[in-house]
Amino acid sequence: MIQVFPSNSRYSVDVGWLRSHLSFSFGEYFDPNNTSFGVMRVCNDDEVAGGKGFGPHPHSDMEVVTIVLKGQVKHEDNLGNVEVVSAGEVQRMSAGTGIVHAEYNASETEGVNFLQLWFMPEERGLTPSFETKGYDREQLANALLPVVSKKGTDRVASIHQDMTIYLSRLEQGKELSFVQPEGRRVFLFVIEGKLVVNGHELGTRDTARMESVSSLAIAAQEEAFFMLIDLP
Repeated sequence: MIQVFPSNSRYSVDVGWLRSHLSFSFGEYFDPNNTSFGVMRVCNDDEVAGGKGFGPHPHSDMEVVTIVLKGQVKHEDNLGNVEVVSAGEVQRMSAGTGIVHAEYNASETEGVNFLQLWFMPEERGLTPSFETKGYDREQLANALLPVVSKKGTDRVASIHQDMTIYLSRLEQGKELSFVQPEGRRVFLFVIEGKLVVNGHELGTRDTARMESVSSLAIAAQEEAFFMLIDLP
């Protein structure tokens, strides 16, 4: 089964300094039929004005992934980590037994746009941890490049869940295939461009949730930048 969610079906928040588009229930938005997709709990598409951000707030027992699309995010936490995450980098934070962190636009004048994703961990009560990994953007060309995985590497952030996040930039007219074992899920997010996935058309900021579909044919109607998440 493939469900397509057009970009304009997302719940939107605009408080001036923050514009956020929510794929799942979050904060003031609650839909009992849209609280998660398997272990995936949050997919927020956030735009934060210069000099603004989210003050210190707690998390526990959640894997939090931030993918910066434009600009820079400054991260601070009570473990003593202070880091600036830029476009072309991915941050993974395991909240575990509890962590307090803050996220700000690192620029006073330029906006920042990032995707923040939350996933339930394989086990509760983990020791909180944090890492940032950069990826080679040239390797996105017409390929699925892993940027987060249970088996992390020097260029792939690790995560405490049986899943992988891929990014890709697919040229117009090109096609990719993706095959996974039966019984798994796929979440796909089109960051830019237009795709056709197993006959379903998706445009910029559209998403698709797929269950019991072991083979995908992904074709670019126009050049497309997208994220694919392989989930249990």
